[in-house]
Amino acid sequence: MPPSRQRNALLAADLQDLSLLRRAGPALSAIALVGVADYLSGHDRYLAPLMVVVPSVAALTLRPRELLAVCFLGLMALLGLSHFDQVIDFGDSRFLYGAMVSYVAVTAFSAWVAELRMRRVAAFAAVSSVAEAAQRALLRQPEPVVGPLRLAVRYVSAADAARIGGDLYSVLDTPYGTRVLVGDVRGKGLGAVQTAAVVLGAFRDAAYDEEQLPAVAGRIEASMHRHVPEGEFTTAVFAAFREPGSVDLLHLGHVPPLRVHADGSSEVVEFAEPWVPLGLGHLVAGRPRTTTVPFGPRDVLVLCTDGVIEARGVRGGGFYPLAERAGPLVREGWRSLADLDAAVARLYADLLAHTGGELGDDALLLLVTRPGPDAPGRTGRTGEPYLASP
Repeated sequence: MPPSRQRNALLAADLQDLSLLRRAGPALSAIALVGVADYLSGHDRYLAPLMVVVPSVAALTLRPRELLAVCFLGLMALLGLSHFDQVIDFGDSRFLYGAMVSYVAVTAFSAWVAELRMRRVAAFAAVSSVAEAAQRALLRQPEPVVGPLRLAVRYVSAADAARIGGDLYSVLDTPYGTRVLVGDVRGKGLGAVQTAAVVLGAFRDAAYDEEQLPAVAGRIEASMHRHVPEGEFTTAVFAAFREPGSVDLLHLGHVPPLRVHADGSSEVVEFAEPWVPLGLGHLVAGRPRTTTVPFGPRDVLVLCTDGVIEARGVRGGGFYPLAERAGPLVREGWRSLADLDAAVARLYADLLAHTGGELGDDALLLLVTRPGPDAPGRTGRTGEPYLASP
């Protein structure tokens, strides 16, 4: 997880993952700094009223009761500094009285702000949990092995507040082979949920009923016309693994897949007849056609969304060169499930390094391999090993 997303997660939990001492650290540091500054300035400078910043700092990280406890320490420090500066001995205690009244008033107001902050964080956490549950129901995490395929996926949403993005994927083992869908809905966040739900729901039905990928895409297209507002569209790539040694691909305006060989070389799959995205099929005549490409047991198919290839570099602002970087990073992924998961982890880490640790758009990486029947460690959906035929 990028460092920025880790910080956002802690903020969303109101910093409750941190200890009380760490959360109180800024306020305690303010008390110490004011005390040291007043002491070093000598008796002819009265800096104790600066202690009034302590409640404001404490309101950012502490609960109301914790804030009152820390501010009490600040008040004791204020009285101690006033005695050190001999404010009372001067015969005029108005300075001390004004400082104390200001400190108490700001403390009370800061406690109210802390209570308001906690209520808003609780409401935000409730909304975030519902959104995250909706995303998990929508994007069902596939098993590491589906049919003859091994899978490894990394998905990150740019919509931190809702934790839902516009990228979608699904892998199904059907009577017509194992089928994969990777897509990208126009827009981000909660606004893309409806379209993604329609696309995935239609795919999960059509994939079991239709023998050809263009027919599956046609069913999804029809469903979008019925249930999605006009003008919305979804780019997509379909993959069907029927016969060993090849894969059928259908390209609908999406990022082309990348095929990586065991020697680290890679090639972007070229489509002779790319098609328009889902939802825009009524604007053109004809039907999309599939492209069959070789896909051996030592190949890795890299499917992604535009959040990957359009990720800006922290230096120079260039796009992420997926075709150049993926080969050496994922070439060992065909060996086993552990190697495949390590491969997608390396690729994702390299993407974060390119962007400086933060992504500006939803990003999906899906790695697919199809090992041979005698591949070591090959497992079925239940985790039991396949036995090669004699």
